[in-house]
Amino acid sequence: MKSVGYGGYATRPRTSDTPARAVPPPSVPAFTPPAGPPSGAVPAVPTVAPTRRIIGRSPAIGRVLHLVSRVAPTRATVLVTGETGTGKELVALAIHDASSRAYGPFVAVNCSALAESVLESELFGHVKGAFTGATNSKRGLFQVASGGTLFLDEVGTLTPAIQVKLLRVIQQRTISPVGSHAVIPVDFRLVAATNHDLALLVKNGSFRKDLFYRLQVFNIHVPPLRSRAEDIPLLADHFRRRFAREHGLEAPPFSATAQMRMRTFPWPGNVRELENAVERSLIIHADDAFLSLELPADVHSPGDADRLLDRARTERWSLEDLEREYILSTLDAAGGRRSETARSLGISRRTLYRKLQRYREKMT
Repeated sequence: MKSVGYGGYATRPRTSDTPARAVPPPSVPAFTPPAGPPSGAVPAVPTVAPTRRIIGRSPAIGRVLHLVSRVAPTRATVLVTGETGTGKELVALAIHDASSRAYGPFVAVNCSALAESVLESELFGHVKGAFTGATNSKRGLFQVASGGTLFLDEVGTLTPAIQVKLLRVIQQRTISPVGSHAVIPVDFRLVAATNHDLALLVKNGSFRKDLFYRLQVFNIHVPPLRSRAEDIPLLADHFRRRFAREHGLEAPPFSATAQMRMRTFPWPGNVRELENAVERSLIIHADDAFLSLELPADVHSPGDADRLLDRARTERWSLEDLEREYILSTLDAAGGRRSETARSLGISRRTLYRKLQRYREKMT
């Protein structure tokens, strides 16, 4: 697997001895590695589990894995949709790993992070002297991804000019570097992703209809974390163990309150927000017997309470959501001591127990 850096993005090196980290859902059969190719032969199939990065047992993630298994062996262009932080790039990697291109490069580009002129040069390459500062010729990422997969993230942010050029590449499978009339054939698998509604952008006139249909050959929608709550404990435990290794820390188990909070919290930032919360919690509580869950809006002071209210308004929590999060964060701050929590909240222990019991029932 080639590994070539390009500023803020790069091809991703992965080896066949990377440990599998997926928890296949019951409805999706686990991947069985095929026999290795004869010595000296070029393998046509991957020898690693294509879902090794995707963790979950929920029906929602099972649907995603099923679609990955169906489209990966084909040459079809794939459009991965979903909210920010849901793991769209992991789905693209799973498609790449399960395809005949698994031994080629996986090149990821964040289209929203680069200005139009820079993105054009990076994608198509340029010849020496094409523009001020072009002191050498440079291959574009369409060429770098040859034999592998090109992942275009945030494709909904492409400018009209780049949309036209991308459409031509998809149709003709050729490119012309900036400053050159040469026509160069390219061979790559395209996976695009967006958190925008491309159909709405087409309706508004900011995204080309013909490009939309070229990208929408096979759509995989990644569900938000709130719709796959049964996967949250698996993900949290994975992050807990991973960050303990990375930071050289102990990895105490989550407290019962922390487990309850992570199951009931709405997670507007999805898996990425959960990942950050677990890392922050581990750093703060690694020496404790149990991990409390540290959230950005945790209430430990009047100022924190104001931030919690601001977050509730911004994310349009219901009154029940706000009350639950306030109670659970107070319980967590009290180290799980219910009598102290009840006193802080100004309610009886019996009322607190009744509310906690209701939260548990909603988790099951």
